[in-house]
Formats: sequence, structure tokens, C-alpha cells
Amino acid sequence: MRVAVFAKAPRPGAVKTRLAGFLGEEGAARLHARLVEHALATALDAAVGPVELWAAPSLDDPFFAECARRQGVSLRDQGDGDLGARMARAVAASISAGDAVLVIGSDCPALRAGDLHEAAAELAGHDVVLGPAEDGGYVLLGAARTVPPIFERIDWGTGTVLARTRHKLAAAGIEWHELRTLWDVDRPEDYVRLQQEGLLEVAGA
Repeated sequence: MRVAVFAKAPRPGAVKTRLAGFLGEEGAARLHARLVEHALATALDAAVGPVELWAAPSLDDPFFAECARRQGVSLRDQGDGDLGARMARAVAASISAGDAVLVIGSDCPALRAGDLHEAAAELAGHDVVLGPAEDGGYVLLGAARTVPPIFERIDWGTGTVLARTRHKLAAAGIEWHELRTLWDVDRPEDYVRLQQEGLLEVAGA
């Protein structure tokens, strides 16, 4: 089992753009960096397997080197293509090495170590695990084997991602397990919710 954490470099103007008007570009980038660090801490706390930081747009950003140094995670390059192509690459890398994989993003501080434990356990009896998001996407995808082309022809960043993924899994005859529904931090109201719930203050289960 591996945990692949997907993250962009925290460059002002390139991340959390819907929060830039609220926090400023520098503030949005700082928040993004904290969210990435939190996601890595949660993955490490879960201790279900080695943690890999899949970086974009390249591995050259010093933020990634610092994450690897301080948190002891390995670095991988997401590579080219849309989000689906990059996720497919991460899943294929683990499966080809004989390992199941949990792919998570860095936008969901509500995701806890216990959720990763559940996902890892459910992969013993299911080929795929999904962590639904309130906005119609998903915050986690787990795979125990090579999956059908569930990452192709998806309108990433829209509210149809989860529904389209479910449809593709059902059409391929794949049974899957779904975790509890969580939420991402993308909009000003999400930031307010984040502050109210204090989710960046703690990591883990």
C-alpha cells in the first residue's frame, strides 16, 4: 500500500485562485502550503504505507525539497496532461510495483488518518474506494488493481466528477466502497469553515 499526495507548488497567483481576492495571492499561497503540509502529516499519521508527494508543475520548487527533508516523504513528478492523466500515472506506478494505492489531494483538511485506515481496509475486498466531496468531486481514490479508464473524458473541477466516475465504474462492472462525504477548501466560505473547525491545528485521526 502506498499513499500518493497530489500537490501543486505554492506559487502566488497559481494556487487557491478563488481565495486570492479574499486572502491576497500571497496569503492564498501560504494557506495552500499549510494544506499540503497538513495532508502529508495526515498520510504519515495513518501509517498505512509509504507516502509519496506527487508534485506539479515540477519537482524543482524548493517547497517540495523542504517537505521531503522535514517529513521524510519521497518525491514524484506528476508529469504532463490533465488531472486524470496524472492520477492514472500515479495509480499505474503503484499497481505495476505490486502495491495498492490511495491517492489524495491537498485541499481537504477534514480528511483524517481514520479515513485512510478505512480506505486501506476496504481495498482488501473492493477494487476501488472513493471519498466523496460535497462539491461533487472526490477527495480520495484508492485502487487495488489496474482500473478501467475512469480518469478519461472527465470534466475536472466541475460538480459532475463523482457521478461520472461512479457511472464508469458501474459500466465496467467494478464494485467500489465509498467513505464519508467531506469538503474541500476552495472558496471564502470554505476558509471561514476551516477557521471555525480549527482543522489546521491538528492532524491525524
